[in-house]
Amino acid sequence: MNIGLVVILYATWSSVFSLAKIALQYSPPVFLTSIRMLIASVLILGFLGIAKRSALSLSRKQIFSLCLLGFFSVYLSNILEFWGLQHLTAAKACFIYSLSPFFAAFFSYLHFKEKMNRRKWIGMGIGMIGVIPILSMQSGSEELLHAFSFFTWPTLALMGAAASSIYGWVLLRVAVKDSNISPLAANGMSMLFGGLLALVHSSVVDNWNPLPVAPQNWGPFLQITLAITCVSSILCYNLYGIMLKRFTATFLSFMGLLSNIFAPLHGWIFLGEPISWMIFASTAVLSMGLWIVYSAELKQGYIVKATRASQEITQNATDG
Repeated sequence: MNIGLVVILYATWSSVFSLAKIALQYSPPVFLTSIRMLIASVLILGFLGIAKRSALSLSRKQIFSLCLLGFFSVYLSNILEFWGLQHLTAAKACFIYSLSPFFAAFFSYLHFKEKMNRRKWIGMGIGMIGVIPILSMQSGSEELLHAFSFFTWPTLALMGAAASSIYGWVLLRVAVKDSNISPLAANGMSMLFGGLLALVHSSVVDNWNPLPVAPQNWGPFLQITLAITCVSSILCYNLYGIMLKRFTATFLSFMGLLSNIFAPLHGWIFLGEPISWMIFASTAVLSMGLWIVYSAELKQGYIVKATRASQEITQNATDG
């Protein structure tokens, strides 16, 4: 049953890419980011205000840490993701996000001084080989936004979004562990800051006449935005926290590759996007590379440390 919940988690989470593409039909990406995050922050902070108001009492240092988290993990990550998603299929966008474990290994090397040995480099190399065929698959408006080699600007935007998101999780780990901040408060406050920053950005780049969303589109826009918020920020985030009590973070990272299987199905159902066998073949190669990286970290003892840190964060969330 627990394994079934993990499958349901990623089957549900992967639907966000298709739902976001639908939302982008009604709103520009920056405004969508602001509204989505402001709605999520109101729900989370409102709950804390009722359940445990003391969790919202933060020092200046803690607020500064959460502003950094909001900039990278909320503002920058979501704006890059939504902009790139306009020109990519939901399946390709989800696949690019599956590179997150490799970005995590890189940031761990920079931030926590975790060593990169030969086995890790080999694993990352195999993972990159699996990614190349997907990056070379281009269609529609993506072909018009070529950057260099087989890279396009939407692809680079999604890679930047994944990297920013992972760096935000690194900051969250530090904030929760070292600053004694409730994970819910950290997410709620960072979403509030990132959402406000995106709203200011939208006021500069979007056409507010009187708002970036046409009056006749406000109904469906709010419905799909609420759906994205409830699925991603409330349902999946909390279910992931529950799963961390039953499984290691490493196992959940591997199971996250299931998103690459479900995302094409969601894209086909909701958007009529064709399903490519290349996604599944590349996911298999990516899994091999990821396994080599994780097996190397297991020998180095980093996975044990990361698992303990995840359990501490989850325990703090439960206590809070």
